[in-house]
Amino acid sequence: MAGRSRNPVDVIVGRNIRIHRLDRGLSQTELGKHIGVTFQQVQKYENGVNRVGSGRLFKIAGVLGMPVSTFFDGADHLDEKSFKDSPITMLAEPYALRLLRAFSDIVDPELRRSLVEMAEKFAAKLQTNPLRKPKDADGARTRVHR
Repeated sequence: MAGRSRNPVDVIVGRNIRIHRLDRGLSQTELGKHIGVTFQQVQKYENGVNRVGSGRLFKIAGVLGMPVSTFFDGADHLDEKSFKDSPITMLAEPYALRLLRAFSDIVDPELRRSLVEMAEKFAAKLQTNPLRKPKDADGARTRVHR
């Protein structure tokens, strides 16, 4: 497979499989057992490295309890920049869904604000993603001057 680039639709389908698998609390191994593949194959599907066939996608939809069309959400917005900045893409990042669930359980708005500010400070200090623009106080993206 060297030299073959990933198809953007395959990447979106894989990302959506990952988000919904995590939402259902299934590991890659568990999903793989339900659909008859190894966890490595599920991993390749989720990363968009291997294309998911229609029959397999139908099985995945059945296991996760959703229509097949759900996996194509976002495929109509395929430009690279909007894809990388998409909140849905961010949800597919490791631990993002867990963090969002824990954050949603916090009812104190002041504590929520404090957690967001702390996370933003960590991200800025560590420069965890140099391609993302920093936010101003209102949460809007600001222009990066380098």
